[in-house]
Amino acid sequence: MTDRNDSLSLRYPVLCRIHSPADLKALPASELDALAAEIRTFLIEQVRETGGHLASNLGAVELSLAIHRVFNSPHDHIIFDVGHQSYIHKLVTGRMDQFSTLRQAGGISGFPKRCESEHDCFGTGHSSTSLSAALGFAEADRLSGSDAYTVCVLGDGAYTGGMIHEALNNCRKKLRLIIVLNENEMSISKNIGRFAKELSHLRASTGYIKTKNVVSGALSHIPLIGKKMVASLIGFKQELKGAVYGSNLFESLGLFYLGPADGNDEAAVEKLLQDAKATNQSCIIHLKTKKGKGYPPAEATPVKYHGMPPASVAAPDPEPTFSQQMGHKLCALAQKNEKICAITAAMADGTGLLQFRGMFPPRFFDVGIAEEHAVTFAAGLAANGYRPAVAIYSTFLQRSYDNIIHDVALQNLPVVFLIDRAGMNLADGPTHYGVFDVAFLSEIPNLRLYTPITLSALNSAMEEAFRAPCACAIRYPNGRENPRVVKEFYHRDAPAGSSVRSNYLHGSFEDAEAMDGVIVTHGRIVAEALAAADRLAGEGKRIGILLLEQLMPYRTVAQQVVPCLPQKACPVLFLEEEVRAGGMGMLLSWELRDAPVMQNKRVEVMGLENPFCVPAAGQSCWQAAGLDASAIAEKLNRTLEECKK
Repeated sequence: MTDRNDSLSLRYPVLCRIHSPADLKALPASELDALAAEIRTFLIEQVRETGGHLASNLGAVELSLAIHRVFNSPHDHIIFDVGHQSYIHKLVTGRMDQFSTLRQAGGISGFPKRCESEHDCFGTGHSSTSLSAALGFAEADRLSGSDAYTVCVLGDGAYTGGMIHEALNNCRKKLRLIIVLNENEMSISKNIGRFAKELSHLRASTGYIKTKNVVSGALSHIPLIGKKMVASLIGFKQELKGAVYGSNLFESLGLFYLGPADGNDEAAVEKLLQDAKATNQSCIIHLKTKKGKGYPPAEATPVKYHGMPPASVAAPDPEPTFSQQMGHKLCALAQKNEKICAITAAMADGTGLLQFRGMFPPRFFDVGIAEEHAVTFAAGLAANGYRPAVAIYSTFLQRSYDNIIHDVALQNLPVVFLIDRAGMNLADGPTHYGVFDVAFLSEIPNLRLYTPITLSALNSAMEEAFRAPCACAIRYPNGRENPRVVKEFYHRDAPAGSSVRSNYLHGSFEDAEAMDGVIVTHGRIVAEALAAADRLAGEGKRIGILLLEQLMPYRTVAQQVVPCLPQKACPVLFLEEEVRAGGMGMLLSWELRDAPVMQNKRVEVMGLENPFCVPAAGQSCWQAAGLDASAIAEKLNRTLEECKK
């Protein structure tokens, strides 16, 4: 570590002197430009290795430094919306030495995390939550008589989310609340919608702001009365601007508005933050920054550099990912059916919809970071004769649960949910685990749930879903299909109409009756099931696997599982990497309970007991969850021994 630290000190002489916000405050203003440049170089170097969010952090360097120079963390509360732009905050709060572990098992999170640092006052990972949380902090400080400030940093992408506007509607004037609105015209994809357009037109004269800064700076040095004069000047300025230009949304809501200003000018941002404190009321500071600033490739293509894979990831595979295949198939279906539409919540690239957007622009809708609206909007399209597809990450689908129930399922409308990133996802951690959707969707009537784990199964599920008279959800993981899964389960055709695949007839297995035990599973964890079966085969124990391509309706799937089970007494293990409570294992085993073939079976269920588990260094997600091949083999071995007694 010493050699690494010496190397860093040589390359980053200013940054290596910053171990806390106090060090940053003590840094001469003349060195801030050098610090900002070093931070950008450091982030580019580190994120290339570990993967992570690059462009958003490069654009937020100066505003992050200014916030920490003006406010006193952790006494003052700093909350970052989404949190992927918090890397500078982590650097200046003592975590530089840990950056080589960013987003790695056992390392620091890519988002603010309360248990990681006292400076991370509120954990984030999903968009548009910051202002509601900030209001909670500010009101708590008011009630307790604290003099702490709460600073909420949100981007214009987050501003497209409905929660921000619900929180704005509840902002009190007399709170120590500073809202920093960072406008870079990007969330992940380029922002779309009325809010984004209005933000870009908010009025202010750069010359006027510079003049105001000079005058207020001079007045503030007048003994005794200087600060009062500055406060009066600011109030007069607001009245004058309102009379000349008219008010804006923020001022109409009772917030003191400052800006817009250049968010990549540290001195200007620092001065605005000081002005905001001087008003002694809730303020919003409107900044404009350049996403990817300082790194030409990221400036030119910020979407590409929003999230980068680690350097250890191999060169792009010619085989498509599940997201890409979904996009290709959706376009093929839309060419045949002009009623098919596609909806995204600011994730056209991540969900594989760029091709659809290019081919069918009138039928493509990016609604911004507004998942609830996306689902009910889809319900409206469906009610009026169209076949909408809502492409969304599993972790974000959670935000639209009521809309799925009330607006789609209750009215039995044929909306197709294309659920990306299903299952556990290591890099982003628990905020982005897609492990709840099976359980919460399983409780909803009038819904079919598909769980393909190969590209061919995804194609089939989509074809069925767009013919179905009801809502359908298709969940699939990040990445590409597993060649071994294809080999084990797709070497022959499944029975007509069946969504159950078995590996009984592969290799040395001839039929179900040759099995010593059976694993019933779905999704990506089937790879761990195969590895567990390999281990047990080495001990002379034959374990067959049933791979489900569909989960709901459970009664229908149960009827398809029954013929695939051995008639003899043996254990049946239901396995999934989603939450165990209310998941596939519990519900399908319950549906099978009265089947004659199950009467001599020992039933076990393995699922995720702790959906917030975090892998330690060197662990996989499945190991951290106790669902890896070793744990599965141990569970089956124990069950087999108990069955002998």
